[in-house]
Amino acid sequence: MQTYGNPNVTYDWYAGNSGVTNRSGKFIAAHAAHAGLMMFWAGAFTLFELARYDSSIPMGNQNLICLPHLAGLGIGGVSNGVITEPYGCTVVAVLHLIFSGVLGAGGLLHSMRYEGDLGNYPDSARAKKFDFEWDDPDRLTFILGHHLIFLGLGNIQFVEWARIHGIYDAAKGITRTVDYNLDLGMVWNHQADFLSISSLEDVMGGHAFLAFFLITGGAFHIATKQFGEYTEFKGKGLLSAESILSYSLAGVAYCAFVAAFWCSTNTTVYPTDLYGEVLKLQFDFAPYFADTASDLPADVHTARAWLANSHFFLGFFYLQGHLWHALRGMGFDFKRVGKAFDNMENAKITAG
Repeated sequence: MQTYGNPNVTYDWYAGNSGVTNRSGKFIAAHAAHAGLMMFWAGAFTLFELARYDSSIPMGNQNLICLPHLAGLGIGGVSNGVITEPYGCTVVAVLHLIFSGVLGAGGLLHSMRYEGDLGNYPDSARAKKFDFEWDDPDRLTFILGHHLIFLGLGNIQFVEWARIHGIYDAAKGITRTVDYNLDLGMVWNHQADFLSISSLEDVMGGHAFLAFFLITGGAFHIATKQFGEYTEFKGKGLLSAESILSYSLAGVAYCAFVAAFWCSTNTTVYPTDLYGEVLKLQFDFAPYFADTASDLPADVHTARAWLANSHFFLGFFYLQGHLWHALRGMGFDFKRVGKAFDNMENAKITAG
């Protein structure tokens, strides 16, 4: 965290990041607890949506956000956009709640029972490998490699799920198996127009290639260390808790913006059967995605509108967080802004 040269700085209770800044064990505990919170939300909200789901109304017109995703994965016996076997969705929701408890317990265990700093473990302990300093590129790239591999495995799981179990195909109104298209030319050609992709096979092919690149990159980062001298050009002096947090927020903001624009217009990955009609970008007090369907009841929005707008505005605030922490990481003191305004109010103008 940025201290602006003050070695005895103290933080208020709401500055949650300060509690894990130089304690790698607490950092892992926070990761597990955050994952548990996300799992709990997904499970609880899915059960909430199941309790109010009405199969006689189009799914996209019911203010839903979790069920359309499960239906898109072919869970729930989906036929022509209608869930016919809600038991599958219930199982997924309950599993999320169970795993949220496991992750929450893991967070408490790492926070209260294990060492707050993994560096306190002996060198022979496996946990010591994941101890890190924010300005240590070798250890950070080692940890980054593990993250990339897990992301790659997630892509493989998605691709194999579509190949073996199947996902919902809006063009046919059924759940069908989808084989991935490993045409490298297809992936290359979709670099600029992937928002308008119209083939499920191409979607799976893109995820298959992404899995390969992520796992390859992860193995590279685990096996290699910093090449040459660690200079300012390579980030020396810029790698800090504040700076890395800003990079992470920028990445999440980018993903949120892409998701917002993708789900607002694409009907292959986000079928109209499940998410409602495509949206229109409008400008009022702020940019927002508006429903185009004329048959929506009052105060009802499509699942597509909820999804696109929530991602867009979350991405906007993530971007502000990125700028805030990036400037702090570079040494900018925001307290100077308040002091400047105070000086302006107290300034006196004298006649020359």
